[in-house]
Amino acid sequence: MLNSKQRAALRAMAATADTILIVGKGGVTETVVAQAADALKARELIKGKVLESALLSPREVCDALCAACRAEPVQCIGSKFVIYKRNERNPKITLPSAKKKKA
Repeated sequence: MLNSKQRAALRAMAATADTILIVGKGGVTETVVAQAADALKARELIKGKVLESALLSPREVCDALCAACRAEPVQCIGSKFVIYKRNERNPKITLPSAKKKKA
């Protein structure tokens, strides 16, 4: 689970990233899930776009992909969304650590 500081860091990285996943009227198919999983393994952070012809909203697409790939949603603005999944074997992105609150 991402905290707000980690999510902010990922949003900043995603601002300059290219949109590499496009979901059309076919929706979240096995092919789209496979593309997302491969991209997450290679990059850890991916930005996607939902076309206007799609039957699902960008939030629904983001949630469906996160569930299928076991990833974390970072943000969903307009027709674009960003998801993150840490590569356990070869991590590329270093997130700020979660600080524990004092009781």
